Amino acid sequence: MNVHFIAIGGSAMHNLAIALQQGGHTVTGSDDQIFEPSRGRLESKGLLPAQEGWFPERVHEGLDAIILGMHARQENPELARAQELGLRIYSYPEFLHEVSKDMTRVVVAGSHGKTTTTAMVLHVMNHVGQPVNYMVGAQLAGFDCMVELQSGSEFMVMEGDEYLSSPIDRRPKFHLYKPNITAITGIAWDHINVFPTFEDYVDQFRLYLDTVEAGGAVIYNERDAVLKEVVETSSATVKHFAYSLPNYEIIDGQTFIETPEGMMPLQVFGAHNLSNMEAARWLCLEMGVQEEEFYDAIMSFSGAQNRMEVFHEGTQTKVFRDFAHAPSKVGASVKALKEQFGQVRVVLELHTFSSLNPEFLPQYHGVMDGADEAWVYYSPAAVAHKKLPPLSKADVSEAFGPGVKVFDDARVLELALQNNGSNKAMALMSSGNFSGLDLKAIVSHY
Repeated sequence: MNVHFIAIGGSAMHNLAIALQQGGHTVTGSDDQIFEPSRGRLESKGLLPAQEGWFPERVHEGLDAIILGMHARQENPELARAQELGLRIYSYPEFLHEVSKDMTRVVVAGSHGKTTTTAMVLHVMNHVGQPVNYMVGAQLAGFDCMVELQSGSEFMVMEGDEYLSSPIDRRPKFHLYKPNITAITGIAWDHINVFPTFEDYVDQFRLYLDTVEAGGAVIYNERDAVLKEVVETSSATVKHFAYSLPNYEIIDGQTFIETPEGMMPLQVFGAHNLSNMEAARWLCLEMGVQEEEFYDAIMSFSGAQNRMEVFHEGTQTKVFRDFAHAPSKVGASVKALKEQFGQVRVVLELHTFSSLNPEFLPQYHGVMDGADEAWVYYSPAAVAHKKLPPLSKADVSEAFGPGVKVFDDARVLELALQNNGSNKAMALMSSGNFSGLDLKAIVSHY
């Protein structure tokens, strides 16, 4: 195929571009902004556009497909040219379904834990010597690319995001995959700019269940009351498998889970990760992995990139980077850190549209209560860039509740971070980059 990407620099888009090139297809692309690591990875494969910007002349009748990313706008000149020529235009999820329609599609959905659960499944399948096709939302140890389409496996494992598919396709991505097997990790309101009420958001999961292939399997977290109601009242003709938490204990800072072979040590920790592990176990069993094989493999799983990933291991304080940004994710991470380490500092950057929206902010009330030191940072410039109403430090403090220290100046935050206090662990939580602070240098003396 001859494929052109409009917005090739996206984290998912550039990985798909690389995967298609590795499969022997001819790939071109455009974007008006390409950042690291996308830039370096595209350049290493000879796929980095010579110039940033949009160039309609790159779109021609010789193309078999256009893949359109969310970063592009409806009025994009390359998109307009493709429409004028009548070319086949795919959204990212639509294309993934197209290439996997003859495979058994395994989709991990839910408001939180998608990437980690998908990563666990891929780690196990790799460990037991059963390569699969996949799409995952973070870089994984032992995997060169976040997309694989050439493994020869009957399975396609995908992370099912509920955000919109493309500028011209307003359906949630996970509505397009039509899974044969799916796990749903939980439902917690997110993407307020697209789903203005919790009910709107929950409805997307009701609709998602209707997309599961008849006779398929739905694996769901029964500890989530909303999800339990959605699954158990669905009329979809599928099999249901509920999961919960395994029995576990923490001994000298090490988490052990109960298995048929006895207590087993893990490299990950926290109830949310143990819950993700149970979802992964059920998925792997559905894919033909034996239970003892799963446990043998999962012992060596150390996590996905930026998902409670060890950032710096000091003599006194262990520092983690975590992608957590939605209220449920932040709360779960805080609880896990406190349970594992005792004395903790949590530093959260508000970066997403939802987290900086005054209407959504109250959803964070109390989520950091378990931390010994709870700090929240936001950039007024980011608020203005997203064209949201101005936020004050008082607004943020009131939303989170008492005991939370609020920063709106990156330099002031940097100075405060110079002192690690008496904390045994610290988590830097953000889907952004703390306004470009050199976090490695800041924590290097911890």
